Amino acid sequence: MSANSKSATMNIVRRHNIKAQKKFGQNFLTDDNVLDEIVEAAGVGSSDHVIEIGPGLGTLTKRLAEKAGHVTAIEIDRQMIPVLDEVLSEYENTRVICADVLKTDMQEIAGMYPDENVKVVANLPYYITTPIVTGLLESGVRYKSITVMVQTEVAERMQTGPGSKEYGALSLAVQYYSKPRIIVDVPPESFYPMPGVDSSVIRLDLYEEPPVRVKDPDRMFRIIKASFMQRRKTLSNALQNNPDTHIPREKTEEILGSLGLDLKIRGEALTLEQFAAFSDLV
Repeated sequence: MSANSKSATMNIVRRHNIKAQKKFGQNFLTDDNVLDEIVEAAGVGSSDHVIEIGPGLGTLTKRLAEKAGHVTAIEIDRQMIPVLDEVLSEYENTRVICADVLKTDMQEIAGMYPDENVKVVANLPYYITTPIVTGLLESGVRYKSITVMVQTEVAERMQTGPGSKEYGALSLAVQYYSKPRIIVDVPPESFYPMPGVDSSVIRLDLYEEPPVRVKDPDRMFRIIKASFMQRRKTLSNALQNNPDTHIPREKTEEILGSLGLDLKIRGEALTLEQFAAFSDLV
């Protein structure tokens, strides 16, 4: 880790009397090498409009602004706004919005610069990684890519397949919309304050068309979520007991039989293609 980047961060923290907010999951990235790797992994260029979630002290934002056409940074913590105004004062291609990303109209933000590719780059708060990522994927915005820092365990979950204990609804959502690839692992020492977990940068390259065809994606994802809410139960029991699906056991077993699958199979054993085929037959 660069001593300069660490001391610069601590300088800003002391000068503005910044207190890292646990309620916002704040851990500020201070490693210059990792910051550069994130920008490189995202492939940021002058034709890109980058949306950054949780810019914090603006260390990543500055690097993005140097490469991108425009940067829109969404920050929920009001105490960070004066810091960002100061740090980004020389970058005319940046805009800071004080808002909760989960309550933000991403289509409106993405449409600000219609001639530019839209990319998301972020050091995400770990406690709400899943709702942020699924919200982005389901927003209807045609992102070119999403490059984010997340907990290593979550990054592995995004790219794993059936048979793994990490495999779940997040894996299937990510793989339906994008091709995930872990870029680099990041130790706790690269942050202030240090998190209690290891982190990874993962890039999601969004598909123009999903890799599987399904008549009703919403129904498929209701089935997927229901099957993993009680992952130790058979698929037929999980779907019958869940109020969002409530598919009779006999109906599930009939469909499984028609697909050549074990009638006692659990959801965690099905591929994305098999979930799509099952959904179409419901």
